[in-house]
Amino acid sequence: MSTAASAIASPRDPYKRRKTTRGNFELYGWIFMRASGVVLVALIFGHLFVNLMAGDGIKAIDFAFVGGKWTSPFWQVWDLLMLWLAMIHGSNGVRTIINDYAEKDRTRGILKVLLYTAAVVVIVVGTLVIFTFEPCPVGAPAELLPSVCFD
Repeated sequence: MSTAASAIASPRDPYKRRKTTRGNFELYGWIFMRASGVVLVALIFGHLFVNLMAGDGIKAIDFAFVGGKWTSPFWQVWDLLMLWLAMIHGSNGVRTIINDYAEKDRTRGILKVLLYTAAVVVIVVGTLVIFTFEPCPVGAPAELLPSVCFD
């Protein structure tokens, strides 16, 4: 009985992490995931309510609707918070998965660099879109423009 039990390898044998002194980074990551998850739920449900329930539903969502919303700094900040928190929250979750399942240090490093690069690109491009969006482009058909363009 003891020989059969000793023949089964420990689940952690193939991959043993090196001990590092990273301080409380994992603890702060864990706390961030819980806090950002709660804030994201509020942001997302608020976003869905305003976009789908308060107005005329999904048929009303078009360029004019988004253009009208993004003329308000409130909605710009709302969508910016949603973008940043969702990307950082998701990236932190994928980082944890990479740490758990990538066995080789080199593979883990490459995957993390790709992850961080993708997250930064999406955050930067999304932030630029939110703050440089022009709701009243020159030469656009009048029926597609929000009402704020005619004031």
